[in-house]
Amino acid sequence: MSRKTKDKIIMGLIYLATLATVGILFWILIYVVKNGIGHINHQFLFDVGDGENGILPMIFSTLYIVALAIAISVPIGIMTSIYTVEYAKKGRFLNFIRFAIESLAAVPSIIFGLFGMLLFVVVLKLGWSLLSGSLTVSIMVLPTIIRTSEEAIKAVPESYRNASYALGVGKLETILKVVLPSAMPGILTSVILSIGRIFGETAAIYLTAGMTPAYPESIMDSGRTLAVHLYLLAKEGISFDKAFATGAMLMFIILMINLLSKLVVKVFSRKLLV
Repeated sequence: MSRKTKDKIIMGLIYLATLATVGILFWILIYVVKNGIGHINHQFLFDVGDGENGILPMIFSTLYIVALAIAISVPIGIMTSIYTVEYAKKGRFLNFIRFAIESLAAVPSIIFGLFGMLLFVVVLKLGWSLLSGSLTVSIMVLPTIIRTSEEAIKAVPESYRNASYALGVGKLETILKVVLPSAMPGILTSVILSIGRIFGETAAIYLTAGMTPAYPESIMDSGRTLAVHLYLLAKEGISFDKAFATGAMLMFIILMINLLSKLVVKVFSRKLLV
């Protein structure tokens, strides 16, 4: 078999794997939306009843937790990635940091939930609250933010840094005004991945934020996220139709947030580069 034929076979397998991945994604989206879109109405969105109807409180609780968790984890994750790439010297300490990050990424979400329940709910006496849930999932998504941001910062050409240094700009200012804007698309990817994981998380939030189907008045109130609500609807057999409708709303909100995030970062990057 010639090398050209082998290349064609490999490329064919690559395209087939890509099509299979995209096909599975669209199959899931179409299946969930098809079974749920017909049950999304005014009553489903706004009525406050027995936990089956009125998902607006769950939407508020979900957005509260996502916003708090991202506000906590993104600054810590980006600063950690800046240190490991730009400042830390190669050696045992850096290897230990990377080992800790990789180990944290391998911890199951239920363990994060138990840890969060013991530390934030019991020891720190924050109770079953949105704050406890946000702190827990912020720790959970840190590895994703750190590792993806690291790769984005490493991908910035060294010539960008050297050109900035040649103009007399200091290291910190170079990182803030040259490196980070150039790495922003990759950092955005880490934020989007983290948002998606938080939206879909159940165990960690179930054990720390609780499952009260009511409007949260503050971050110290208990709340039920859309993912937890979907889980309860399906697990308890309350309504599979409402479960599909909740899933469709969940995917729609994630899509809108992802598009908005890309727009905001694009505008932000342009302002920094001016």
